[in-house]
Amino acid sequence: MRILDRYIIRNFLGTFFLMVALFCVVAVVFDIAENLERLIENGAPWVEVLGSYYVSFCLALGNMLSAFIVFLTILLFTSRLAQRSEIIAVLAGGISFQRLMRPYFIASTFLVAGSLLIAHVILPVSNERKLDFEVEYIHKEFHIAEQHLYREIQPGTVVYFRSVNAGRKVGYRFVLEQWDGDRLAEKWMASKAKWVPEAETWRISNLRRRSWDAEGLERFERIAVLDTALVMSIEDFGQRSQAMSTLDWRELKAAIERERAKGSGGERLLQLESHTRTSNAFAIYIMALIGVSVASRRQRGGTGIHILIGVVIGFVYVFSAKLMSVSATHAGIPPMVAAWTPNVLFGLLGILLYRKAPK
Repeated sequence: MRILDRYIIRNFLGTFFLMVALFCVVAVVFDIAENLERLIENGAPWVEVLGSYYVSFCLALGNMLSAFIVFLTILLFTSRLAQRSEIIAVLAGGISFQRLMRPYFIASTFLVAGSLLIAHVILPVSNERKLDFEVEYIHKEFHIAEQHLYREIQPGTVVYFRSVNAGRKVGYRFVLEQWDGDRLAEKWMASKAKWVPEAETWRISNLRRRSWDAEGLERFERIAVLDTALVMSIEDFGQRSQAMSTLDWRELKAAIERERAKGSGGERLLQLESHTRTSNAFAIYIMALIGVSVASRRQRGGTGIHILIGVVIGFVYVFSAKLMSVSATHAGIPPMVAAWTPNVLFGLLGILLYRKAPK
C-alpha cells in the first residue's frame, strides 16, 4: 500500500470508531434518562447496568447503524480533503478515481467482515444478556399483540388461545382438540391455562372435557384445576420480538425449520432477521461508494452541503429499509426481497454517482 492508502484508511477507521463512540454516548444518556426510575425501583445493580447491559446496548447500536455511520464518516473526512484541494492534487498526480477508491474499499471490507462476525456470532450472545437484564429490571410485563393463536403441537393435536399474556405466562380461552384422522376424539375448553416453568406443566382452570369413542358415545366432565404436561411451552405462542436477536446463525436456521413445521407463519420474521443481518453488513460497501462519489467533489458551501446530502440519503435509506421490513411482515413480500431491495436500489444509485464523479 502507498502512503495515500494508509492515510485514507487511518482517517476512515479513526473517524468511524470516534463517531460510533459519540453515537453510543448520546444514546446511553437518553436511555438512562428514560429508564432510570425503573432501574432504581427494581434494584438493578449498577455493575451490571454499566458493565453488561450498556456494553451490549452499544454493541447492538453500533452494528445496526454501521452503514449509516460509515456514510457520515466518509462525507466528513473526504469532504475535508476535497475542500483543501487534496483530491484534486491526487487526481492531477496521475492517480485515477478508481484507484482512489481502493483504500476506501479495503477499510470497508474490514468493517463488513467485522459486522458479519458481530451480527451472526457475537451479538446474539450479547443480546441474550441484554434481554435477560431488560426482563428482570426494565420491562417485566408484556403482552403478545397477536390474538386467536392456533398451534399444532403434535400430529392430530391442535391448541387455540384467544390471547396470551407472556409476562404472566397465561393464555386465555384455551381450547385443545385431539383428532383421530377426520374424527374429533376429544375436546378441552377452559377459561385459562397457565404455564408453570418449574414443573414444565400447564395449570388449566375451569376445564370442560368432552370425548367420543369410536361408536360416537360422548363423555363429559368438569375439572376445577388440572395440572398436565403438554408438548408445548409459552414460548411456542409468542415472545419478545428482540428474542430473535439472541439466536446465532445455527439457532436461527433451526428455529426457521421448527416454525415452518408448525405452520404458524413465524418463519417469515426469522428469515427476515437472518437476511437483514447480512444485508446490513454489505450496505457498508454501498454507503462507501455513494459517500466517496458525493464528497470527493469540491462544492460551494463546503462540508455542510455534503453533510446535508448525506443526512437526506441516509434517512431515505433507513425509511426504505423499514418500509420493506413492514411489507415483508404484513404484505407478503418475500423476506429475502425485503431485506435486499434497499441495497439493490441504493447500489444502482451509487453506481450512477460513481460514473459521474470523475467528471
